[in-house]
Amino acid sequence: MTILQAGGIAPTFALQDGAGRKVSLAEYRGRNVVLVFYPFDWSPVCGDQLALYNELLEEFESLKAQVLAISVDSLWSHAAFANQRKYRFPLLADFEPKGEVARAFGAYEPHEGCAERALFVVDAGGVIRWSYLSPMDVNPGADGILTALESLK
Repeated sequence: MTILQAGGIAPTFALQDGAGRKVSLAEYRGRNVVLVFYPFDWSPVCGDQLALYNELLEEFESLKAQVLAISVDSLWSHAAFANQRKYRFPLLADFEPKGEVARAFGAYEPHEGCAERALFVVDAGGVIRWSYLSPMDVNPGADGILTALESLK
């Protein structure tokens, strides 16, 4: 499966965060969004990847971007994971139907039953401006995200 590429409109969605609040992509129209699909809460690579984005949150905000992280884990898992790791951006539960949003972005791995490690930068108008698929066991870092956001200035 191929992830969605730059130039297309990002599929709309509404998912629950760890607090049970519905978060939709549409509520962020007018600002950039960094969508972070990741396989599972509590895995070492995922934890390191999200910790990096948490450390860079002010930089993302200075580029008028909101980070939204999405996996197939439940909202209760997200609540515990975010609380323990002190993440300051929403972790969204693509739980039921399992992986529906990840599938819409071409970022679902059916053999593992989880989201792939895929990144998307969506501009203020809802257009995908950059996307990247990383191997499952590799932290993709933030350079590509920051370069894509800088190009939107």
